Amino acid sequence: MPTPTTADLIERRARLLGPSYRLFYDEPLHPVRGEGVWLFDAEGRRYLDAYNNVVCVGHAHPKVVEAIARQAATLNTHTRYLHKGVLDYAERLLATLPAELGHAVFTCTGSEANDLALRIARTHTGGQGVIITNFAYHGVTASLAEASPSLGRYVQLGETVRTVAPPDGDDLDAGTLGRRFADGVRGAIADLQAAGIRPAALLVDTVFSSDGIFTGPRGFLQPAVDAIREAGGVFIADEVQPGFGRTGEAFWGFARHGVAPDIVTMGKPMGNGHPVAGLAVRPEVMAAFGRQCRYFNTFGGNPVSMAAAGAVLDVLQQGALQANAQGVGDHLMAGLRQLAEKHALIGQVRGAGLFIGVELVTDRARRTPATAEAARVVNGLRQAGVLLSATGEAAHILKLRPPLVFERAHADLLVQTLDDVLARL
Repeated sequence: MPTPTTADLIERRARLLGPSYRLFYDEPLHPVRGEGVWLFDAEGRRYLDAYNNVVCVGHAHPKVVEAIARQAATLNTHTRYLHKGVLDYAERLLATLPAELGHAVFTCTGSEANDLALRIARTHTGGQGVIITNFAYHGVTASLAEASPSLGRYVQLGETVRTVAPPDGDDLDAGTLGRRFADGVRGAIADLQAAGIRPAALLVDTVFSSDGIFTGPRGFLQPAVDAIREAGGVFIADEVQPGFGRTGEAFWGFARHGVAPDIVTMGKPMGNGHPVAGLAVRPEVMAAFGRQCRYFNTFGGNPVSMAAAGAVLDVLQQGALQANAQGVGDHLMAGLRQLAEKHALIGQVRGAGLFIGVELVTDRARRTPATAEAARVVNGLRQAGVLLSATGEAAHILKLRPPLVFERAHADLLVQTLDDVLARL
């Protein structure tokens, strides 16, 4: 059977899947195989994947593949039966987190994890109000879509949701930025209370990925956490994107700020592409939910998912991939900052480890978003064999979050290719 053309696949996709799905790039990519940091298309051309944080230990990692196959050939069932695998993984996962977080609950997706976190927070506090950042993304369930403004202007924020400006202040000290962000949170709390809504949670992605990747300086989150707790709410750290060693400086994004969340949610990288996610929670925060509700997820925490997640932890820890993220990330940011001296289109370069944002601007002094130029860069890189995307409310910030097996040679190739694409604009 001949390989289908791109046009054929696009037509079938639109006909069979409907209008709500979206594709990357002006010329959509058709990968047929992945290995490490590379994707290969139907013609055998390889692409450097500088975007895919889901496969955190690399595409088709043999240890993860083998663990999934071995467990699938033995047993796969739900958590209403006893199974040692889910307990072994829970112990290992909780050991990476602050001691205050004593319970783990497993789901299939990060959206499910965040949805459950909100249910737990609301049951514990008796409140309903949720505070997020201006262009946050937290999931696709009904309760999270209304707390994910990055889904688009046609998705309405919930009546109990309030937004605050993200902590955009790479040039500020932690104290100043922390006070500014906490003032925004306190303003949102006051607005909720004025409407008769009790605050339940501050929910943030701890690298503020959809807002534009705001990672520094370290330590600025504590005043905002203090503010929500003073109001009777809890702090939920959404670690779906920054977790599992990606920031290099810490295994979890929140740990860079020296805070201990009440709930931590996780997903995507947890199983290297296998659909496994979950949360960790303080026992006292979980207690009311446990008394009043039951939680059952047919596939959350199943033996195959736990085998996949355990293999990912093995690779992360035995391969020292957190340290690799730090070293290669520093090298990559240094190269990108050198490009900024050459290309006026690059404004700020910011990030931590292998989670980096490159802000493109038409005027550095005013930080005027270069939205159209960013789209041309992303598509130019795709044509040149490097895959990444753009983020931020104006879609003008290049988002780099490659698999954690990225090496210096891959970083150099990325920088050189970006240099070439910028030179051709």
